[in-house]
Amino acid sequence: MTISTDASPESAAPAVRSGTPGSAAGSDYARLSRRIAEAGLFERRPGYYTARLGTVIALLAAGWGTFLALGDSWWQLAVAAFLALVFGQVALAAHDLAHRQVFRRRRPSETWGRLFGNLGIGMSYGWWMNKHTRHHAHPNHEELDPDVAPDILVWSTGQARSSRGATRLIAGHQALLFLPLLTLEGLNLHVSSVRALRSPAVKNRLLEGTLLVLHIAGYLAALFLVLSPGKAVAFLAVHQALFGVYLGCTFAPNHKGMPTFTGDEQPDFLRRQVLTSRNVHGGRVTDVLLGGLNHQIEHHLFPSMPTPHLRLARPLVRAYCAEVGVPYHETGLIRSYREALTHLHRVGEPIRRQRRAS
Repeated sequence: MTISTDASPESAAPAVRSGTPGSAAGSDYARLSRRIAEAGLFERRPGYYTARLGTVIALLAAGWGTFLALGDSWWQLAVAAFLALVFGQVALAAHDLAHRQVFRRRRPSETWGRLFGNLGIGMSYGWWMNKHTRHHAHPNHEELDPDVAPDILVWSTGQARSSRGATRLIAGHQALLFLPLLTLEGLNLHVSSVRALRSPAVKNRLLEGTLLVLHIAGYLAALFLVLSPGKAVAFLAVHQALFGVYLGCTFAPNHKGMPTFTGDEQPDFLRRQVLTSRNVHGGRVTDVLLGGLNHQIEHHLFPSMPTPHLRLARPLVRAYCAEVGVPYHETGLIRSYREALTHLHRVGEPIRRQRRAS
């Protein structure tokens, strides 16, 4: 096992104990799970999710209803900004559905997940589920976690040194380019969802594809039937750009700049999840805007835990980590972005150094 030293010293505290696998009786993770269960934090919250999903659906309907009522007006750009936030909330709701935080059974979780994901915002539930499951199993593992695979951005100095083409061109200044690149994340989500329909890893591809086509066709028809071509293109650009920025700013604080792993060995489950995750403290507004994912450590330890219980689990998890000697990293929202961007700048140094030498 190799733990990358690219993360900041504060967040890269070493995992000094390997522990026993999280599934073993008496392991550190098993003892923590018992404490969480005794506190009743695994219990379902049907009332909360009825209100939350109902609110998201109402906001989505209100956004598109306002769009139709306004007609061919430049005020539609304000509607585009509003719908970007709503689309982000729909994506966060789909995330909770995928983790079975809402329903205990698979079938209703998948049904509502596809309605919110595929039909609601044009995101393939099956593609995202496959990708996100691998991320949860091996967070920040450079060979196993798709979220830190080198693509447009690189996440370690090793990836920077081996980068080629457009990635190498961008990576040297990726911290500065991070926010502009996020404006393309919404479009990337749609393109990746459509491309994933060719993969046998995505189940029920016909259903997924049909729902995606319905979303895309309905979305574009609404824009170009209600708005003039220029306004339609402007609406699309503003909406998708802000949607991408919102999604990126929701997920970026969670793991970027935390230690990464390489090789065949990893720490036990508890340490693997805690060491690679960053919590963002804040009030209820932060919880709503980030969909509860600001409690990333608790979410990674207990993925099916209902969102409102993550805040309640935090003091128990933090105290337990102190008890067993596992570093627990938490910071404010602005500092979390600073840490992530500082990390991106640091790992791009080999490319900048080579350019200065040439």
